[in-house]
Amino acid sequence: MAFVAPTKRGRFEIRESRSTANGPRSRTLASFTELTDEVIEKARSKADKPLTREQVVDAARRVGAPIARSAADQAARELIAALSKGDQPEPKLRRLLAAKLNDGPSEVTTPSDPARSVGEWMASTPAERGKILVDLLLLADALPHRRRRGKELRFPRLESRPV
Repeated sequence: MAFVAPTKRGRFEIRESRSTANGPRSRTLASFTELTDEVIEKARSKADKPLTREQVVDAARRVGAPIARSAADQAARELIAALSKGDQPEPKLRRLLAAKLNDGPSEVTTPSDPARSVGEWMASTPAERGKILVDLLLLADALPHRRRRGKELRFPRLESRPV
């Protein structure tokens, strides 16, 4: 059974108790000043018994440990603050945001719905997009093509034109 305990230095520890021949003992799985997903993952990797995020968050709340906001909560707070100052998102983003908030997390997007499926790419970095592109190109190279079997792949000639 995992629990969260405060330390004398103002930090908190995620601990796991277990029975031994000398009686019950506990060991520290992770220590923190603010509970984050990384801390929970570290504790889960060290735990002998299954440990869920909800169990750790509930235990942290019981002892008054600070819990980091989720990325969605932080973004929502920043958006509300910007809206309060008079900033407005462009109309396309406004419609997409309203649709996502109305549909909730259970919505399943399809590839035929580009306005909605673009949502996960909105904040991705060029490096993330490049990695996915490389993965797609490698996948395309791995797909067999019956008319090209054994033949060299040729590309159309690119002609340079003065600009």
